[in-house]
Amino acid sequence: MKKISIFIIFAFLLTYSATFYGQQVKLITVDQLQERIKKGNDSTYVVNFWATWCAPCIKELPYFEKLGQEYKSEKLVVLLISVDFKSKLSSAVIPFVKRKKIKNEVFLLNESNPQEYIDRIEPSWSGSIPATLFIKKEKRKFTESELTYEQLLTEYKKL
Repeated sequence: MKKISIFIIFAFLLTYSATFYGQQVKLITVDQLQERIKKGNDSTYVVNFWATWCAPCIKELPYFEKLGQEYKSEKLVVLLISVDFKSKLSSAVIPFVKRKKIKNEVFLLNESNPQEYIDRIEPSWSGSIPATLFIKKEKRKFTESELTYEQLLTEYKKL
């Protein structure tokens, strides 16, 4: 009887924590991001750079969610890369992702020199957000503006 009770409690806690914590937000460096994209060369990547304090970024996030869900069977990978300060991971980014119930993969960029990582991601990038990088094999397209769902879908389909 005691084993059954422990099992029930453990199952409840596991279910509750999965529901409560849901989406994980991990730290990622530019090198790790580039390696991830290189390994998945049979997929199309849509990489959005955003922040919790950026109103246009927040406005377009549902479009990335919709795209990711509607086209996941086509080997589409949507990566949402927060450029919030690393110190805001627990206090801002994770609560934001949970509150918005984001299903796409979310990372926080773990880089200390913004100009260096900006140049490595896209030399033409001024550093403003939102910014989105579309990658399919050798094809790359970078946009440095807020996107509507129609614009996002058009850019994805062009690849």
